[in-house]
Amino acid sequence: MKQNEPISTSTLKIRPITILLICVLVPLNCWWVSASILRGGGSPTQVSLFYNAITTILILLGLGLLLRRLNRVLALNRAELLVIYTCISIGAGLAGVDRFLVLMPLIGHAHWFATPENDWINLFHLHIPDWLVISNKRVLEGYYYGFSSIYESHNFIAWIPKIFWWTLFIVVVHLVMLCLCLIFRKQWVESERLSYPIIQLPYEMTTPNGRFFKSHWLWMGLAIGMSIDIINGLNYLYPAVPSLGGKLFDLRRIFTERPWNGIGWSPIGVFPFGVGLSFFFPLDLSFSCWAFWLIWRAERLLGTIAGWRGLPRFPYEAEQSHGAYLGLCVLAIWMSRRYLKQIFKGVFSKHNMLPDNDSRRQDDPVSYPLVLIALLCSIVFIVGFCLKMGMSLWIIIVYFAIWFAIAIAITRLRAELGSPVHDLHFIGPDEMLPRLVGIRRLGAVNLTGFAYLYFLNRAHRSHAMPHQLEGFKLAEGANIPIRRFALLMMLATVLGALGSFWAFLSMYYSEGGGPGFGRESFGRLESWLTYAAPPDAPAIGFASFGFVVTLLLAAMRMRFIWWNLHPVGYAISGSWAINPMIGSIFVGWLLKWIVLKYGGIRLHRKAIPFFLGIVLGEFVIGAFWSLLAVFLDQPMYRFLF
Repeated sequence: MKQNEPISTSTLKIRPITILLICVLVPLNCWWVSASILRGGGSPTQVSLFYNAITTILILLGLGLLLRRLNRVLALNRAELLVIYTCISIGAGLAGVDRFLVLMPLIGHAHWFATPENDWINLFHLHIPDWLVISNKRVLEGYYYGFSSIYESHNFIAWIPKIFWWTLFIVVVHLVMLCLCLIFRKQWVESERLSYPIIQLPYEMTTPNGRFFKSHWLWMGLAIGMSIDIINGLNYLYPAVPSLGGKLFDLRRIFTERPWNGIGWSPIGVFPFGVGLSFFFPLDLSFSCWAFWLIWRAERLLGTIAGWRGLPRFPYEAEQSHGAYLGLCVLAIWMSRRYLKQIFKGVFSKHNMLPDNDSRRQDDPVSYPLVLIALLCSIVFIVGFCLKMGMSLWIIIVYFAIWFAIAIAITRLRAELGSPVHDLHFIGPDEMLPRLVGIRRLGAVNLTGFAYLYFLNRAHRSHAMPHQLEGFKLAEGANIPIRRFALLMMLATVLGALGSFWAFLSMYYSEGGGPGFGRESFGRLESWLTYAAPPDAPAIGFASFGFVVTLLLAAMRMRFIWWNLHPVGYAISGSWAINPMIGSIFVGWLLKWIVLKYGGIRLHRKAIPFFLGIVLGEFVIGAFWSLLAVFLDQPMYRFLF
């Protein structure tokens, strides 16, 4: 977002029609996301900017043009459009691959797939929280075989309490993140003026009087993005049609001999949306991403050459990334320490004891004492929820301290640098705690709890907290009332959870569901309880190494202007999702470097609509292929790997 853009002092209204649209569009987008995943259209929530949310706003803009000709009052204003965009991103993100697609199989997996051979009944059934799972085989039969309906009385009645408890838990987790965003909002939105690259497109799309769509550069980029995606989609359907990229090429096909094949899975591909998004990253971040990606390959090669059998997972990329994310959280809090100190000192000041309508409090859109009360109550609920599951108090505290630290790190790096991915696959607190203290110390009850909380930790691509903070940045630019916006974000969470349950259950009971990610979670639990592994010293060491390296990289950046390796690049380049994006990031970095070197800031400003157009073009056609896959119930071209 442009830092020098003037901000109007008038607050735009959020009308009841907006709330009604949120109540309709969030569940519909949940259905779109879930149906797209299950029917072969990919997941719209794989990268930081969700193309289903962008497409929905584009449709609303088109409808607004028609309604404006009839009556200007009927059209949505900019604030309303951005509120709807944020609520869709928060709500529909729950239906994505890293939340409900993981949660749904967990609820019935342990009972449906228990056999005499795996002996799950004796291994961990005693520790299963019955109030969170479905154990009735008659109910599960329709769920797994299909040809049934969630609306049949015995199915519906069995699911209602499970839906209630899981929805309540998810809403409270989102409330904790919203409270953290409200605490950091003034520092990260108003004081530091971070760039928030991810929301450039929705912010520009909703500029008054359609200024964004009057740029010739935009339409050039739009034509390029759409054309490439149309041709690649046709190539998927008819291989005789030549493609224009849009596919991944694994470098292992070239490096087949030892030790060069030690580089492991190394896909290279160029996607227009990835190039467009990368253009808005700071040069040092995009450079750091592909530079560290190469460094990881060099480390893998070193491990193959050295043959370190005592370090079977060298270079322990996941563990280093975990430590790096924790380091980013510490850095984020440390840089905001003075602001946070003022917040907590002012909570009990006379200023905060004044009524809300007092003129001396008009500069504070939120009540920090109320936010802290909500935060504490939410934390107490989460602790109580997990205690009811049977988990130990100290495990719960450490587990969620790590989880919310990762959430803060993801939110900060999205706000400051606009990372396109932040998945952190398979290395949440549920993985690090067993490696830290060993399986025996945790015990079967806690490990069973980890299995049911797997949907929080498998990956973090559709994480809600960055969208919440980005919503507050949009609120600053479009003059959206903060308090009402916060309430609508929570409404979006409720609608997203209920809409995701509705979408998945209706499709599973109709078409049948498989083991899905339940196989991963309970297979891991079975392995834990069968072989009680001791603490993993190398994993702990590499996680600590990642934490220290992140702090050192940050210190180097602060001390030396010429230092280009960014700690965020180190953190995100060691995870799975950066691999399909790395070719696009390199091309985006190269194009931006050329534009700035030979055209300066003037050409850079002219190029902004062009690259936004490329992103929008591929998103629009990608949405078309996704919806076509949904309605034809067969796979189509997916530009989001």
